[in-house]
Amino acid sequence: MKEERVVISEEGLNKLKEELQYLRGPKRKEVAQRIKEARALGDISENSEYDDAKNEQAFVEGRIKELEQMVKNAEVLNTEEIDTTKVSIGTRVKIKDLDFDEEEEYTIVGSTESNPDDQKISNSSPIGKGLMGHSVGDVVEINVPAGTIKFEILSIKK
Repeated sequence: MKEERVVISEEGLNKLKEELQYLRGPKRKEVAQRIKEARALGDISENSEYDDAKNEQAFVEGRIKELEQMVKNAEVLNTEEIDTTKVSIGTRVKIKDLDFDEEEEYTIVGSTESNPDDQKISNSSPIGKGLMGHSVGDVVEINVPAGTIKFEILSIKK
């Protein structure tokens, strides 16, 4: 299986490392304690507390593996090398929705840092992918689940 590189900011990588450290330490201990307490209740075959704790343990261990892969394959974005002549990962792009005459501003990030509530969209999302490589003044038609949207790129900055 090919290792997929994870393009991420320094800040994003630090957040992943913090989460990984938390899951490996305090969270693992907390889940182990829950399992121990549930076992002490007796018959585990009909023990919902035990089942819940084991399910949480599986989730935590899966997330740890996922985070370890991301950290291992992380490619930290060099903000000094960001080209603001076209939309790319790390750029902040101001666009105008030509259908609704509304302006929006997004930072294009890798998929691990995507957070639409914080105006951070993934380069692999429909809008992110559609904007990539375009320049100020370009009108871009992007297919999204709700149909086709036309955007004009107003500015690109770091």
